[in-house]
Amino acid sequence: MTNSVRTGRRGLAFAFLLAAAAALILPAGPAAAADAKGEWARPTGTSRIKIAPCGDAICGTLVWLKDPRNDDKNPDASKRSRPLLGSQTVLGMKPTGKDGQWKGKVYNAEDGETYTGFIQMDGNDKLKLEGCVMGGLLCKGETWTRVK
Repeated sequence: MTNSVRTGRRGLAFAFLLAAAAALILPAGPAAAADAKGEWARPTGTSRIKIAPCGDAICGTLVWLKDPRNDDKNPDASKRSRPLLGSQTVLGMKPTGKDGQWKGKVYNAEDGETYTGFIQMDGNDKLKLEGCVMGGLLCKGETWTRVK
């Protein structure tokens, strides 16, 4: 057997082992993507957000508050007297093309600000939310837990 044939076989075996190892450690593709639709609780336990399809995006609305209140921090003074529950979309996101990740806008009723945000599924029952300012230079996040 020539040296080049032996080298070719070793290279083929190495490529096969590399592909097998990659299949074990790399995440599954889009067919295994977790679904963000459902009802989610914030880690503080003070609110729940329902995420549902809205056109080619997903949107979130507040469906439960521990202490119901009006949208008193809204920058639009005409909206400050409306209840927070079900009154507006607090989350509007489109898929980024990465498995289980969306990007869009997040309204924070605690400070009345709207942020650029990302959500990323972490398994089937955890969803990481990040709100960012300054073009994504500063981000703050929390992990929500699926309720339904």
